[in-house]
Amino acid sequence: MPKPILEMKDITKYFSGVQVLDKVCLKVMPGEVHALMGENGAGKSTLMNILMGIHTADGGEIFLEGKEISNKTPREAMDRGISMIHQELHPIRDMDVTENIFLGREIRKGTDGIISLVNKKEMLHKARELFEELGIAISPSALMRDLSVAQCQLIEMVKAISISAKVIIMDEPTSAITDKEVDILFKQIRYLKSKGVSIIYISHKMDEIFQIADSITVLRDGQYIGTDASANLNNDKLISMMVGREISGIYPKETVSIGDVTMEVKNLSWGKRVRNVNFELHQGEILGLAGLVGAGRSELVETLFGINSKTSGEIYIRGNRTDIRRPADAISHRIALITEDRKRSGLNLIGSITENVTLASLGSLFSKGIINKKLEGSLTEESIKKHKVKTVSRKALVKSLSGGNQQKVVIAKWLLTEPDIIIMDEPTRGIDVGAKRDIYLLLGELVKAGKSVLVISSEIPEIMGIADRILIMAEGQVTGELMREEFTQEKIMHYASKFNKGKKNEK
Repeated sequence: MPKPILEMKDITKYFSGVQVLDKVCLKVMPGEVHALMGENGAGKSTLMNILMGIHTADGGEIFLEGKEISNKTPREAMDRGISMIHQELHPIRDMDVTENIFLGREIRKGTDGIISLVNKKEMLHKARELFEELGIAISPSALMRDLSVAQCQLIEMVKAISISAKVIIMDEPTSAITDKEVDILFKQIRYLKSKGVSIIYISHKMDEIFQIADSITVLRDGQYIGTDASANLNNDKLISMMVGREISGIYPKETVSIGDVTMEVKNLSWGKRVRNVNFELHQGEILGLAGLVGAGRSELVETLFGINSKTSGEIYIRGNRTDIRRPADAISHRIALITEDRKRSGLNLIGSITENVTLASLGSLFSKGIINKKLEGSLTEESIKKHKVKTVSRKALVKSLSGGNQQKVVIAKWLLTEPDIIIMDEPTRGIDVGAKRDIYLLLGELVKAGKSVLVISSEIPEIMGIADRILIMAEGQVTGELMREEFTQEKIMHYASKFNKGKKNEK
């Protein structure tokens, strides 16, 4: 029997007296892809941060190639051949690819007094060798700011390989890339496996897990639940391990009578990114917006919300033509937008839950020029309870919450404005199956209450599961429209990959 390259035994961790890991175990074999699964808040990131030396364990042992180790800093972990590609990439965008790969580990030559000179020529040579070995067609001299998210992911992988990594941790590596780019990433992962490198793969996308993982370990509420070969598991078994119960009907769909038109869009354009878009949104309807990355979906909803200034076209709210020039105008028309990137445009990460939940409703909380703290607190407590936000206190900083709970805070913030039209851009990206279901149930509650919902999703099964009707976009135009009884993945992809210049929207 081969011995594990990495073993974590009985890892225990407390934060502020609260136990977040309770004797968690992980065993990774050489040259395998080992998936680490669990709901947000299950302890996956904490466990990996302990392995990387970002946090210190309060109990337990870590063994690498049979020898006990204790990484006190990320540099110690990297020196031992352990590397991590984080979900949130932070490249130095004004530096080139080579400089990013060797950042903090520059190859140097000679000295000039006390100054050691960087050997850029040697670093470029080594970068080219790595790219040739991996079959990556990116110039080592290209600026990071000119690369796509997927290319930045590949550069992070090259960086890990450049330190002769034995174990690479990948945290949600496909959360912001296309299916084609996922195929390229998986090709690189399989290459690394062939070289004996072990991958710890964290993802909420179960279809990916079953494609790429050899083994799966599940954590729940900071505890080790079990490990099994991926071949022995399926979606239902894995979900049951993750949430501790069966989740029947992944996409609960409420039957709601579709009412009058609440929003009508006529020939809306924003430069070349959004072109002559026409659609209606009805009361009690969930209207899906599908398309490939770059189709113009986010640009469309940002134009509807006044983030982008439309270059032509008309927007009607409840039959009245409106002039939405800025988000404040949209809010005054009872429109809410839950943006795609919650951390950059949805939250104040260094603010408390209270400060975030009430941020869009502050005008209603003022009394004689002073915020009514009692009312602010009670509204926040109600929102936390209603949306099942897991937190020790409403005073907790939002950055301390899991991704799923952060998303619930964003949703709570906008629903506190009492909108009639709710626009959600990728509302379930990067969150676990339990939090996803909570959002699906919330969508049902909203339309039952007479709200109108416009949802963008890149996951075709999801948008088919939740929508009453789907608009499909390609190159800034609506290329297709499907009613629920017409939904198929093939039809959606057909419309998403075509562009009919000069033609009207197809149905």
